[in-house]
Amino acid sequence: MSIVLGIDLGTQGLKVAAYDLERRSMVEQSSSALELISRDDGSREQLASWWVDALRSCVAALSSDVRRRVRAIGVSGQQHGFVPVGRDGDVLGPVKLWCDTSTIVECEEITAAAGGERRCIELTGNPVLPGYTASKVRWMARADAAAYARLTTILLPHDYINFHLTGERFMECGDASGTGWFDVRQRRWNPQMLAAIDSRRDLSACLPPLLGSGSVVPISGAVADRLDLPRSAVVSVGGGDNMMAAIGTRNVKEGRLTVSLGTSGTLFAYASRPVVDAQGRVAAFCSSTDGWLPLICTMNCTVATEQIRRIANIALPDTDRLLERTSVGAEGIVTLPFYNGERTPNLPKAKAAVLGLDMRNATPANLLRSAMEGATFALRHGRDVFSELDLKFDTVCVTGGGAASRVWRQMVADVFGIPVVGLRYQESAALGAALQAAHAYQQSRGGNQSLADLIDEHVAIDPAQCCEPDPENVRRYTGIYGSYQNHLDRLRPYYIQLERGA
Repeated sequence: MSIVLGIDLGTQGLKVAAYDLERRSMVEQSSSALELISRDDGSREQLASWWVDALRSCVAALSSDVRRRVRAIGVSGQQHGFVPVGRDGDVLGPVKLWCDTSTIVECEEITAAAGGERRCIELTGNPVLPGYTASKVRWMARADAAAYARLTTILLPHDYINFHLTGERFMECGDASGTGWFDVRQRRWNPQMLAAIDSRRDLSACLPPLLGSGSVVPISGAVADRLDLPRSAVVSVGGGDNMMAAIGTRNVKEGRLTVSLGTSGTLFAYASRPVVDAQGRVAAFCSSTDGWLPLICTMNCTVATEQIRRIANIALPDTDRLLERTSVGAEGIVTLPFYNGERTPNLPKAKAAVLGLDMRNATPANLLRSAMEGATFALRHGRDVFSELDLKFDTVCVTGGGAASRVWRQMVADVFGIPVVGLRYQESAALGAALQAAHAYQQSRGGNQSLADLIDEHVAIDPAQCCEPDPENVRRYTGIYGSYQNHLDRLRPYYIQLERGA
């Protein structure tokens, strides 16, 4: 039986999932935690060597029977990190990650050099955000000129794992979309944005070739021997974690929306055309399936419910039981859940607010429900932005930690007004990486099954987690969502004052 491995390199750890294609099931999994270097200036870094050590540990934890049956490997990785690689393949310093905020000044300088935010969107489809790779490259030129002079290749985190596995340097369009210099409409590097990063150096010489989503590269013989994997195994191009999660949640056809209920919230959808928002509210990414993957991120999702659970001392297993005693609208309480500021809408200095409390409704259960509703309304706001861009959906797949709550799944169905689809396997990025590898492997051997058909065949829906919107709740939430928006509009001037330091 054939095994495909899905490697998921996250910020907190690396996971390896072994998927059996014939049995259509995940047969073994392993994981290894990763450290994070944090400094007061906003730096968030890791060493690439930690990733390699974690990969070796996770593969070694698989049974020898599984390892010998591996046919293909796919890699999912945290997006936007900057791995500076020298001529001999050495990494020239710590990897600045997506969550690094120490390069805000460089971000502003690049934007100004390119002609402003609107011009950046015209050139690439996206503004240059602090998390993106571009500002990290400019930062290195200033902070470590000697290492920058030795830079020969710019890689993203998942690219580096591919490089370790194959010895080859390459990228793909999905993850490359988050660099800040990739034109998502034309699927190519933009020379004007590269010049805005460094006008004295041709950075295009540091960029590896872009491979298509069906490409495979042979595993390095030495690495195969070291990991006790077959030398015949191949590595697919992989992609960023959101791109691989799209595959792992069946989001490779138009009309499907994926909502991730994690610490932050994420919405993304497949599109057969570039989806660029002139206001920069949407990350106009390519998918890793030769399409596009417009994406919106909110900064506060399960963080809002976790805050209330902690304050009210509510145990996680008791959450749904407690919420089932509450009603839609939490008896008039409205929560703006902006504990971490907010990206959608763009209010980085916003604060959380709980409105509508009185002596009757101020209960732990109502506060918890209102926090959950507020986080869901913030995601609904993102869905409304998608609607403005003419994206339409008939189902929403809910994933992430919050998807374990049956109350929350039903709430999403009612607030969004469309059916919720639940999946049997929640590690969607690892599964997506494995299935992309399976499809690329089959194509390399003459197969002609489409990726969409393969995904529908292997990504199992869990009927117990699916739910239909309740018409009465949909009607009630329409009014409550309007109240949420009204409160947000009234507080927006205050949030803007905070941003200006007033």
